[in-house]
Amino acid sequence: MKINQFAKTTPEIGIIKTELTQIGFPTTANSPIEMLKKLIQRAFWQVSGSNNQIQQLNQYLASPTQTLGNFLATNTAITAENFNLIALQLLGFQAEADFAISEASASAQKLNVSFHNHFETSDDVLINWYQLLNTHTKFGLTYLDQLAAQGYYAQNEISVNQPLFFNGKAQATFLTKDFLYETVYVQTDFDSDNDGFNDLIKVEVTRPTSDQPVPVAYTASPYDQGVNDSFGDRLTHAVDVPLTEKPAGTISLQSSASLRTGKAQAPKSTTESTTETHTPKPGYTLNDYLLVRGFASVYAAGIGTIDSDGFQACGDDYQVASTIAVIEWLHGDRIAFTNRTDQIAIAASWCNQNISMTGRSYLGTLAIAAATTGVPGLKTIIPEAAISSWYDYYRENGLVVAPGGFQGEDADVLAAETFSKSLRPGDYLTSQKTFDQYLQQMQLDQDRETGSYNQFWEDRNYRKNLKNVTADVLLVHGLNDWNVKLRNPAEFWQGIQNLPISKKLILHQGQHVYINAFPSFDFSDIVNLWLSNKLYGVKNHVDQVLPDVIVQDNVDEDTWITPKNWLSDKVVTQSLNFDKSEFKNELPEASYQKYCQAAQLWKHHLYDLNNPELSEQRIASVSASLEHDLTINGEVELDLAIASDQNLGMLHAALVDLGDAKRLEVNPQILAPKGVHLGYRWYTDNLREFKLAKAETPFKMISQVHLNLQNRTSTQINESIVPNQFYQIHLKFQPTFYKLPAGRKLAVILYGTDFEMTNRGNQKIHYQINNHSAQLHIPTN
Repeated sequence: MKINQFAKTTPEIGIIKTELTQIGFPTTANSPIEMLKKLIQRAFWQVSGSNNQIQQLNQYLASPTQTLGNFLATNTAITAENFNLIALQLLGFQAEADFAISEASASAQKLNVSFHNHFETSDDVLINWYQLLNTHTKFGLTYLDQLAAQGYYAQNEISVNQPLFFNGKAQATFLTKDFLYETVYVQTDFDSDNDGFNDLIKVEVTRPTSDQPVPVAYTASPYDQGVNDSFGDRLTHAVDVPLTEKPAGTISLQSSASLRTGKAQAPKSTTESTTETHTPKPGYTLNDYLLVRGFASVYAAGIGTIDSDGFQACGDDYQVASTIAVIEWLHGDRIAFTNRTDQIAIAASWCNQNISMTGRSYLGTLAIAAATTGVPGLKTIIPEAAISSWYDYYRENGLVVAPGGFQGEDADVLAAETFSKSLRPGDYLTSQKTFDQYLQQMQLDQDRETGSYNQFWEDRNYRKNLKNVTADVLLVHGLNDWNVKLRNPAEFWQGIQNLPISKKLILHQGQHVYINAFPSFDFSDIVNLWLSNKLYGVKNHVDQVLPDVIVQDNVDEDTWITPKNWLSDKVVTQSLNFDKSEFKNELPEASYQKYCQAAQLWKHHLYDLNNPELSEQRIASVSASLEHDLTINGEVELDLAIASDQNLGMLHAALVDLGDAKRLEVNPQILAPKGVHLGYRWYTDNLREFKLAKAETPFKMISQVHLNLQNRTSTQINESIVPNQFYQIHLKFQPTFYKLPAGRKLAVILYGTDFEMTNRGNQKIHYQINNHSAQLHIPTN
């Protein structure tokens, strides 16, 4: 194990003393050993009586031959070995399993745990202790967070239900028993379901009791009120269908239409108290972590969900307006009612008007969408695995391309699944006919027939409005996420580079996952430092403390690096030599049916160049073994000339790491179920970590790209194909950050049908390439 902390700072001694005093630790003593004794006794506040405390402390070691209680009773000088040994035990590391008792300092260095390691004065001891309190334990949060979860603040009545900041981060001083659970209904300015009235949006607020206004972690989650999976299943599209020729032409685009408006409800009276509550439930555990630290948690499922009006729209302007309506209410710019009928208005007077948005996937997507409106009050967004253009989620280069693992899904399917109003038969009775008509229009507009870019996708492209972003951005994405593919964060990240906002990027090695409960990486601390600054105004220098880019290494466990930026403009060009110049699309019928039922098997056979089963359906160019490590940083690009013997065709390319090795798994292992304690008498989270696989694998797909040959110039331009005529094409692989160690080989594999991600008709199409024209352009650090 190795601890990586980016949100940990060591201020000057005066600040250290002030902060330690604020949280109840002594800062004066006659000697270093006495100072350490006082600090440790305070950390063991639950144990009263000197003899009892000594007995407890003697369960720990201060040296290989002396227990901690006996050591503190002496007047011995403290060494780095003493302190590191004590610290590693307090941090929960297991002696002889995680560290060597006889080599505590070396073990701490190996674990990437560092301290001041000078002990000449009491101030030296305070610096070391301050660093220890801010160091991650083996269980995912800091030692001070561990003390707080045990009741340190609550039982010692330190800033209870008041904001408290230590090392620039909000502390878990708010009591969960005093939380308020409130429900309101925000009134919008639009009528998405065309019933004549402006839509009301149900909003669920969980907030700590405080004498002062608090900021908000807001999550717009269309899943929050339930999901109708069976509805989505009924709409899932067939994918075992052939590619068809598109009529040649250019698709025109226009500005989005204005939102339809209805009648607004006028307030009859106002109140400061809600009349509806909601049942406490664990949500996004990052929000739960923030709640006990003085941030209200607000959830809204938005239009088309239970207890809200309207239709689900899968990311269009209505859904975006629904999302920002909640922010406008929190900021004091919009009306909300205590219930749906009485027209009693209620303000969010408890909010300090500083709002962040959090969440993964669709949730993070709506955070990006909201930010591109420039809505006042939205100070920062933390989108994880988020979409910035829905075309890049359901389409690619003129092809229908599934989000990883969800063949046959499309915008209409997701709209139906998240239309949770359909789970309430009475509510659905009044809207079914109109919603069915709406879905039919969506199915036409999303255009699975051609896969080209059109007005439907333009209306769901948030990147066209990046100039409006005023919120600071902490962007998070998995480098192995084939659900929300990496063009989404890459294009967004590039697009905000010149905006006058603070922007940070975290890239991890996972798929479509959260990363807020990992012992190796202080993501929750990073978010805490970030939000304490952006929402509470704490001057913790977060913009300077955090690196602009943090990337998890794909070769070594528990390793995070800080490159200058993502998407390097330093490019190395290589000529490619494919093993042959022709490949075909069709398979024997039995093989085709087999792969339709087992796409993972197809992928394994495709990338295994020693497997002959797909040898006629692919061609490959394999490099020599690398003499030096190669780090790919950005979009690999491929130039080649290709011909199809039909008037249609699609080309797919995979970039593959070849070489037997134990590689990081893309799904984290659970190290300790419910092992992360988010606060005192509060929820828990599973402790997780990305681990190296136990067995070696011969290859790994690094990136891939899909292209309809009729869209070789643009996704808006459908061009004819003359059979057997060569066309020069330029392919951009999905962006990545990937280290290839020396000794590995880099392969480029070309093929036709992608059984995992595209429609898969078993058509007789033969392709040829000009083997002398292919070049690969690799961005490197």
